[in-house]
Amino acid sequence: MQPEGRLTLSWVGDRAPTIRGERVRFLPCSRRYFGLGEKRFVKETRGLDAMTSSWQKKIVSLGELLAVLRTARAAGKTIVQCHGCFDLVHPGHIRYLEFARQQGDVLVVTLTGDSDIAKGDQRPYIPQELRAENLAALLFVDYVHIDPHPTAEHVLTQIQPDVYVKGREYERSTHPDFLTEKSIVESHGGRMIFSSGEIVFSSTALLEHVPQTAGLHARRLQLVTRRHGITLDAVEHTLSCFRNLTVLVVGDAILDRYVFCDALDVASESPMMNLIEREERLYVGGAAIVARHVAALGGHAFLLTSGGRDDSTRTAHDVLDKEGVHVHFIESRPALVEKTRFLADDAKLFKVERGQRHPLDSVTERHAAVILEQQSKVADAVIFCDFGYGMITESLLSRILPTLRQNVPILAADVSGGRATMLNFQNVDLLCPTEREIRSMLNDYASGLHMVAWAMLQRTQARHIIVTLDKRGMVVFERPSQDRSSPDWAGRLKGEPLPSFASHPLDKLGCGDALLAGATLALAAGASPVQSAYIGNAAAAIEIALLGNHPVDMERLRQWLSVRPEWKDLPDDDPHGKRALKRGEISDPDRTGLSHQSIPAVLDGAETTPCYGRGFGRLDNRQSSVDHSFSGFSTKPPSGIPTPGSMVKPDDPDSLP
Repeated sequence: MQPEGRLTLSWVGDRAPTIRGERVRFLPCSRRYFGLGEKRFVKETRGLDAMTSSWQKKIVSLGELLAVLRTARAAGKTIVQCHGCFDLVHPGHIRYLEFARQQGDVLVVTLTGDSDIAKGDQRPYIPQELRAENLAALLFVDYVHIDPHPTAEHVLTQIQPDVYVKGREYERSTHPDFLTEKSIVESHGGRMIFSSGEIVFSSTALLEHVPQTAGLHARRLQLVTRRHGITLDAVEHTLSCFRNLTVLVVGDAILDRYVFCDALDVASESPMMNLIEREERLYVGGAAIVARHVAALGGHAFLLTSGGRDDSTRTAHDVLDKEGVHVHFIESRPALVEKTRFLADDAKLFKVERGQRHPLDSVTERHAAVILEQQSKVADAVIFCDFGYGMITESLLSRILPTLRQNVPILAADVSGGRATMLNFQNVDLLCPTEREIRSMLNDYASGLHMVAWAMLQRTQARHIIVTLDKRGMVVFERPSQDRSSPDWAGRLKGEPLPSFASHPLDKLGCGDALLAGATLALAAGASPVQSAYIGNAAAAIEIALLGNHPVDMERLRQWLSVRPEWKDLPDDDPHGKRALKRGEISDPDRTGLSHQSIPAVLDGAETTPCYGRGFGRLDNRQSSVDHSFSGFSTKPPSGIPTPGSMVKPDDPDSLP
């Protein structure tokens, strides 16, 4: 028998219906309102329209929440707290929260922020702002707070609830985090109650059957950009800083050859395809394409690589020279590595590699170290691109990395293929592996992505890592503190997922190189890791729509960014996001763990901050003379440094400085 009551309710506004004298049937999940009688129900529902139009006010900061709770406690009210992810609010959550509200007078729900949820690389499915709004819209929830910590320990210590309600699955839990939470609650005189409602659901299980929709995908990205200050004006300011930056690229130059064919049939002599060659195209790739990206995006690029006295090396040099890349080849191999791909109807059939690993010997390695040390005095960033063909050796890194760390603000590294390992790059600022690469290097195919990324950062002592997930985009991981002496340096990482921006994927060759170049330039320009990943993601989306290995230029990048849907205003029904923008909350240092403000706010008329690169020919306030005779550089080379395009003979020690 369902309880019933005769009510007369007056509603103001057009969002709620008018109910006059109709018999109202209440579901069991709302029993607490009518269980205390019709008078109590009418009292609690009076003014419901005002709550409907202002439920966003329930979402409060920690300071605001503590002030309200002090007043409530002074009035003798009991404070109840629930904490969780609440990614997809389902009937189990509703009954759980309703039960919690019955245990006291004020129900506070705290939820874990996006960057601190460790439930897979695609979680949370719903952004933290929308999760908070879902909870605030519930009548029996009084206040909602987004907690920027991985566990509830900090917020429990601050709130000190009288009652802390957890699900029944925790009743016999011996997990250290839960035991710590229990200890905190009881140390302040509180008590714990376990209840999961009458129906048990799992957000994780439900989300496995929920398809990704374009609307929610766009909304999630829009909220991420708002949260990290990624606006069109801010991005444009960062891009304008690229022209002042000097980037030193180190690694293996590779020739990528595309052979376009027509497929006829299966050959008669064996089960293989019969192809007719129609066209051949040659692209200068490997570390060279990263330098080409840097130059095309407006930076001053210097490439240190290995080569020979063959036609392939001269071809690469001519292409790089024409595009404004200052290149120095160390003669340590007979010819450049070539990778030939055979295509039919734009589909890649197979790849043939020509070239072996030729590591630097002691003489050429010493010469490479001298060049790197000289160039590092004027470089804003160094990018290592290790394809495993011998230009980058473990002994070279051990010799030069301490000097580079002292001289250069930003160090970035990436590897490709099974011949190289990222574990050799110690104390760098940015690593850009794929998920497959990082799991292979650590031989860890079972742990969550957060744990794998944390293990890589601990092994390398790097600051940030961007893990790409192919079609699923990428996850940007940051340390909770950038202070190496802080205990938080080795703490749980903050991760921000970014979806893939590729709408027309055609050829994945060079996407990681475009990401690496764009993200490193942005970091050197002062952007945060997430802001840098966004710019790198945009460059990769442009690259993947091109067949072959082409540099992404600044004009194309600006045009692509100018029409992004993220720049549109938030919908009228999302005042929470708009209020954040109006207040100028470009990024939340408590949430991101960053030690500095990155891209300046160009909102509400705020002025941009000028940016200056170190540049070739300038070392702080002192003058340096490094030769860049082409591409607009006209400084004098120091003695002992080879001129552009010169070769160092391994067997001629007299040619070394």
